Amino acid sequence: MHELSIAMSIVDIAQEEALKINASEVIDIDIEVGLWSGVDCDALLFSLDAAKQYSPLLKKSKINLIRKEPLMYCEGCGNEFRPEVQYITSCSLCSSAKIKLIQGRELSVLSLNIKD
Repeated sequence: MHELSIAMSIVDIAQEEALKINASEVIDIDIEVGLWSGVDCDALLFSLDAAKQYSPLLKKSKINLIRKEPLMYCEGCGNEFRPEVQYITSCSLCSSAKIKLIQGRELSVLSLNIKD
């Protein structure tokens, strides 16, 4: 389960940032997860709940998981579209193969709400 190692890294990041400014507590953590990132959101939330218990600064923190839908861009016609399947090979409008994923593989800590 790689979600546990991701959760531990997120806790480390949050704790490190909180310690830099001498925070007494991390209240909220906003995390962005792309639905095509390969991360199971439910497993990540479960792992975060377990991992944060080992940090006095994060024990009570609320985890806000923001799920990002995949979004594709066609370089041929400029169309932005939400693909219905992961392995799409052409634009839904012009059928061009010049498409790229512009959203959906994110995994990042967006923000921390801390208490001084």
